[in-house]
Amino acid sequence: MPLSKQSIENLLDLVEIKIGALQIVDRDDQRELKSLEACRNELIGLQDEIKATRRRGRPKMATATQH
Repeated sequence: MPLSKQSIENLLDLVEIKIGALQIVDRDDQRELKSLEACRNELIGLQDEIKATRRRGRPKMATATQH
């Protein structure tokens, strides 16, 4: 499913807000932090992919990969 540049930016903002608000008090919170950091890294990767494809003149959409 393709994601627009704006959707990726919005999701990245939301993930970063949640990371900033998360208070680590136990292992579950630590796992959630790692999961959110992985999500942030994936979104940054998609964002970088869009920037690279735009330089080559391709459409302004990124394909979200399922993991």
